[in-house]
Amino acid sequence: MQFQEAGEFQVRAAPAVVWAFVQRPEQVARCLPEVQDIRAHADHAEASVAVRAGLLRGTLHLRLNIQPDEAAQRVTVRVQGAGLGSTLTLNAAATLGDPGDGTTSLRWQGEVSVRGPLAAVGGRLMESRARALIERTFQNLQTQLNAAGSTLA
Repeated sequence: MQFQEAGEFQVRAAPAVVWAFVQRPEQVARCLPEVQDIRAHADHAEASVAVRAGLLRGTLHLRLNIQPDEAAQRVTVRVQGAGLGSTLTLNAAATLGDPGDGTTSLRWQGEVSVRGPLAAVGGRLMESRARALIERTFQNLQTQLNAAGSTLA
């Protein structure tokens, strides 16, 4: 099963703060819903996330690679994962914008490919579930930035 999503999210933090945050794979991994374990490496992060889809329960093991393009203020994220007899590939990119009010706009797009039992069980619900997970990921990003004390009131 494959699908694409795109959207925009406003972050209550200055672009420089958001840019510094999204360049570190382990920080981005902390924003994933249901993350259980994160291991930082020099050029990537590995994470385990809890999965519940229908009767399937278990863990997906993910590898996150981040490629920042400072000139374009764009970050590309590649996530590869496996677990529960399934594989997942996510390719996403976000461009940071500065509306000039101390916030940051993130215009993003991504495509996901899921194969195996997760795709079969998820079926038509996979896209709506993915939208909810994306929204939670961005909410978690805001929470992580708040915890770091980097939001603007």
